[in-house]
Amino acid sequence: MLEEVERWLNARSWSAADRPVQHLLAAKHATGQSVSVVLPALDEEATVGDIVSVIRRELVLAVPLVDEIVVVDSGSSDRTSEVAAAAGARVVHRDAILPRIPAVPGKGEVLWRSLLVTAGDIVCFVDADLREFSADFVSGIVGPLLTDPEVHLVKAMYDRPLAGAAGQGGRVTELMARPLLNMHWPQLAGFVQPLGGEYAARRSLLERLPFPVGYGVELGMLVDALHLVGLDALAQVDVGVRVHRHQDGRALGRMAAAIYRTAQLRLARGHLVRPALTQFERGVDGFEPRTYAVDTEERPPMTEIAEYAARKVA
Repeated sequence: MLEEVERWLNARSWSAADRPVQHLLAAKHATGQSVSVVLPALDEEATVGDIVSVIRRELVLAVPLVDEIVVVDSGSSDRTSEVAAAAGARVVHRDAILPRIPAVPGKGEVLWRSLLVTAGDIVCFVDADLREFSADFVSGIVGPLLTDPEVHLVKAMYDRPLAGAAGQGGRVTELMARPLLNMHWPQLAGFVQPLGGEYAARRSLLERLPFPVGYGVELGMLVDALHLVGLDALAQVDVGVRVHRHQDGRALGRMAAAIYRTAQLRLARGHLVRPALTQFERGVDGFEPRTYAVDTEERPPMTEIAEYAARKVA
C-alpha cells in the first residue's frame, strides 16, 4: 500500500460514534448547511418504508439533522411509492424529472436526476433494499461533511455478511472493483467499500461529476472525485453491518461488466471494447447463451444542464 494511502487511512477513516448527533446538529446550525437524503428505489416495497421511517423518526423529528427525504422511484411494479410516501418521504418518479431527456434504466441515471429535485448542500445516497437499518448510515457519513470543510465525499464502510458468514458479501467488490482500483488507481486502495451505495457528498462536487447511468456509478464517481478534488477530500466512516438482498451470480456478472466498462472508459477514452456480456443458462437442449448489453452511457455534469442552471439562478 502506498505511504500516502496509509496516511490517508489514519487521517480520513472514522467511526460513526466519533461524531455524536448533537455535535453534528451544532455544526449544521453554525454552518447553515442543509442535508438531503435520496433513496433510489425499484421494487423495494418490503424495505423502503422502514428505512424512511427510521430516518424521519431519528434524524428529522427527534433531531432536525436531515432537511428532506426523497425517494426516486425508477418504475416500480409494486407499492414502493405508496409505502415510501406513507412513511414520510417525498416520492418523485424518475420519468417526471427532466422529461426532455428520455430516461434510461440504471441506478446512476436515478442518482443523477435526483440532483434536480433536491435542495441540500449535502446529498446523502442510501440504497432502498437495506434491512435492519440504522440512522448511523446517514448521520455517520454526513458527519465529516458538516464538521470539516476540507472533506467533499464520504463513503460508508461496513461488514457485509453473506448467508450468515461475516465478510463474505461484496463479491463484485472483491473480484472486480478492488483489483481494478489497486492496479490503476492505487490512491483509492484504502476504501473498504468502494462500491457501497451509501455515501454523501457536497452538491458542489456532485454537480461537476459525470454519472455513469448503471452500476458503474459508484466506481466512476470515486475515480472522478479523486481527480477533481484529491484524495484528502475523500473519507470513509464505519457504520457497522450492512444487511441487504443479495444478487445471484449472473446478475453479479452483469454488474461486474458495467463496472469494468466504467473503469475502461476512464483508462482509455478512445479504446472501446464490445459493450456486451454473454452468459449461459441451462435450457431444455443444454446451455443456452444470453447476451446482455453493458451500460455504456454517461450523463454529463449537472452544471451543463440548462434546467439545473436555471433552477440555481431562480
